[in-house]
Amino acid sequence: MDDREDNLFAIESLLRPLGRPVVRAHSGDEALKTVMRGGIAVVVLDVVMPRMDGLEVLAYLKRLDHTRNLPVVLMTGLGRDDDLAARAYELGVSDFMFKPVDPWVVRTKVRALADLYVENQSLRSQLGALPRRAPEASAAKLPGLIGAHVPRQPGGGAPHVRR
Repeated sequence: MDDREDNLFAIESLLRPLGRPVVRAHSGDEALKTVMRGGIAVVVLDVVMPRMDGLEVLAYLKRLDHTRNLPVVLMTGLGRDDDLAARAYELGVSDFMFKPVDPWVVRTKVRALADLYVENQSLRSQLGALPRRAPEASAAKLPGLIGAHVPRQPGGGAPHVRR
């Protein structure tokens, strides 16, 4: 999402090689409507927008149950601003980038975030299809794991675990 057509074109061109549909939004309101319709795996937002900025869109998405886990990448051309970045991370942004961005970095991060989101949604769906069990029944099957203590090795280090 960006309010400038040239920036939208640049981001779309940058993400096109990923082979996934890229949906444009020209405002925060339009971005929210698009996300609410579903089918979005990652949101890339510009911070500076008229009426509703990227931070406001992020905060709104993180308040809703069905969009809380949606990865959001914020970009800004305002220059390095650690307070702005800290605020974005407090709101739950997945990543925060300063323009100009490195196209390879953006592609790699967006691909990874999209793949993780899709896999997470698939696992949530599978988990939701499982029959519900009482917590006591599940805990009774694992008595050796509840309250387990890992002894420290001499010298204070944690024991080495082999896989």
